[in-house]
Amino acid sequence: MTNSFPTPAAPLKIGTRGSPLALAQAYETRERLGAAFGLDPEAFEIVVIKTTGDKVQDRPLKEIGGKGLFTKEIEEDLLSGAIDIAVHSMKDMPVAQPDGLLLDTYLPREDVRDAFVSPVATCLADLAQGAVVGTSSLRRKAQLLNRRPDLNVVEFRGNVQTRLKKLADGVAVCTFLAQAGLNRLGRDDVPAMPVDVADMLPAVAQGAIGIERRADDTRVADMLAAIHHAQTGQRLAAERAFLRALDGSCETPIAGLAELDNGQLRLRGEVLRPDGSEAIGDDQTCAIADGAALGREMALALLAQAGPGFFDWKT
Repeated sequence: MTNSFPTPAAPLKIGTRGSPLALAQAYETRERLGAAFGLDPEAFEIVVIKTTGDKVQDRPLKEIGGKGLFTKEIEEDLLSGAIDIAVHSMKDMPVAQPDGLLLDTYLPREDVRDAFVSPVATCLADLAQGAVVGTSSLRRKAQLLNRRPDLNVVEFRGNVQTRLKKLADGVAVCTFLAQAGLNRLGRDDVPAMPVDVADMLPAVAQGAIGIERRADDTRVADMLAAIHHAQTGQRLAAERAFLRALDGSCETPIAGLAELDNGQLRLRGEVLRPDGSEAIGDDQTCAIADGAALGREMALALLAQAGPGFFDWKT
């Protein structure tokens, strides 16, 4: 292994999107790998890749293809050998990877909660009737309308900085961001109030960073094994099995959260109509090793519980 370590002359190439948050996640990956193997930052090269999702900002994601828009170009570069690993926000990742790629390394998970961000209010209940709320997340939109059908929810795409500027410009009176993103960016200045998961169940895999690699790259596999966080992997196995069984993507209002406690895994799942008019959910516990099986079973139970036409929006 020693002779195959990356060097400044032959660095390990880390592919990432170019937003400040994506870069922060790539830097964290570089730092963890460097610390694990005693390597200087110069042994790694951060390669910024612009994805279709980054290029097209004037339309909702559901109109241009969904989650894969943030991964397609990165995965193409990974398959071609232009980069050695790809760093992703796991809540952006489709549940299936292209042939030849594996996603089996996760960094320790950050705060999973959504953050309520507003210059005029501290929580959802404070908002006036008919208040304009900005979000690009179909899941958040459905959850908001389920709790406050009077709200006017408008499209609010862009990275953290872009959305904060839109808020400052008065496009909306509040928005929601992932608390994990604010933490990783060190944005203590943002007027954010974390929302309890009992009030707003987060997106599947929210707060988690995943590292994708070529399946046949044993050198990279050995290196990534040293920084893999097993507990995050166990939680995501349950959540992503739940999502996969529901045929979920960012076009479907699905929320899910797995937590570990004393050898047990607790999984909460929720599926909503896009207009928030109906929500169905479940909350179960199992042995940690059975998390993926529980995720699948819970999804099937919710599918059976849903009334006629509930999932018409998926077609």
